[in-house]
Amino acid sequence: MTTYKLNITKEHCPMTFVKTKIQLSKMAKDDILEVLVTEGEPLENIPKSSTEQGFKLLGIEHVQDNIYKIRIKK
Repeated sequence: MTTYKLNITKEHCPMTFVKTKIQLSKMAKDDILEVLVTEGEPLENIPKSSTEQGFKLLGIEHVQDNIYKIRIKK
């Protein structure tokens, strides 16, 4: 099991989930992706879209200011 990191704090929807999905597609089963996002649409849409795509949401953690870390298991 490997943990990958993806910083998309400078991206805007819909590119936030597109980049997240591309990274997930490169990973092996049971790998974990830690995605850094800003609050608002990315924070709402990435967890929802990830679970709809069949991935497991492991948690959301406030990092600093308006930045959050979303943990997703493939």
